[in-house]
Amino acid sequence: MNIQRLETEEQEDRKFQKQKISKISQNLLKIEQNRIERREKMNQLKLEKIEREQQNKESNKNVDLDFEILINKEQRLCNSLPHQYIQQTRLSVIVRKRPIFLKEQEDGEIDAISCSNPIIRIHEPKYKVDGITKFVENHDFQFDNTFSEQESTDDIYKYSLQPIIDSIFKDGVVTCFAYGQTGSGKTFTMKGLQGHYIFDIFNQKPKDVNVFINYFEIYGGKCFDLLNDRNQLQILEDKNNNIQIQNLMEFQVNNQYDVEQLFSQAANNRTTHSTEANSESSRSHAICSIQIKNQQNQMKGKLIMVDLAGSERAQDCQGNSKQRKQEGAEINKSLLALKECIRAMDGNATHVPFRGSKLTLVLRDSFQSKSQNSKIIMFACILPGSSSADHTLNTLRYLYI
Repeated sequence: MNIQRLETEEQEDRKFQKQKISKISQNLLKIEQNRIERREKMNQLKLEKIEREQQNKESNKNVDLDFEILINKEQRLCNSLPHQYIQQTRLSVIVRKRPIFLKEQEDGEIDAISCSNPIIRIHEPKYKVDGITKFVENHDFQFDNTFSEQESTDDIYKYSLQPIIDSIFKDGVVTCFAYGQTGSGKTFTMKGLQGHYIFDIFNQKPKDVNVFINYFEIYGGKCFDLLNDRNQLQILEDKNNNIQIQNLMEFQVNNQYDVEQLFSQAANNRTTHSTEANSESSRSHAICSIQIKNQQNQMKGKLIMVDLAGSERAQDCQGNSKQRKQEGAEINKSLLALKECIRAMDGNATHVPFRGSKLTLVLRDSFQSKSQNSKIIMFACILPGSSSADHTLNTLRYLYI
């Protein structure tokens, strides 16, 4: 009996030892397989890095390859949804990414933004606490629509202004702002939209109404007429609490050619200066008002296009004169006032602080229009470069109302 029991125990022990050896073998095999996979992955990364180095050398790019590979890996994971026509809400926000330029890549810039409509993702290059290990931190923001550098101004117009352009014939006040860092493509975007909305206005205009245009800028807290030799204007409030811009020239236009001539004149008169961020930066807020009036000269609606001055960081103003720095401070102050007004309007606040700046004062109708056909569209233009990631984040946070 004891002999049988001993034999059974020995058999179980041998079985256990075999299982143990088998498990160890499997673990060793798995470790070896993982080691081979890691080695293959490292070799693949090395080959990719060598290939990238060669490509960048041929293209005169001087970028950080480690960050470029990390960011490209993140970008490949992004997928976009189809664009949606903007809803009939009081406020819509649309983001447009500017393409990265070769000169920027030569200076070491990496495209650090992914447009995964309706999400915009910022891939911010960072170092861990050891100061050596590189990684990418992702920041996601969701808006009504986001457009990549592959998409045209035609696409942007189709999903933003086009569906509501007829509102200006129905007592609506439609206001479009172009906001973003200096050099991000605000003026380019606004100019690209011009031909589209001008065509649609005259194509949809009823025969019993007329179209009028005025165009002015706010620079350094002062108002200037861009269609009348930069004549300085006074902003007044009448006894009915209506905002009036005294002596502002207004022109009746009958076709697209008339409008384009006035736009060209206004562009030539607008204030621009060189900054650290842009050799020809728009330093004023340019405001174009296209008004629809009936035969009795009564307002039936209007489209207001606002090309805001570029926002700048303090470091972008370091090489500029005291006047340029004060100019930048004035711009940022007015942009903050604008945000407060939009936030109050979107939150249905009983009071909109439009007296916070000259910019918001002249746009009072945009914030306080009672018409259900009134709307504000914010076009946020952003730079793609990794060195601008912090400013791009500020731009998107500004609009994340």
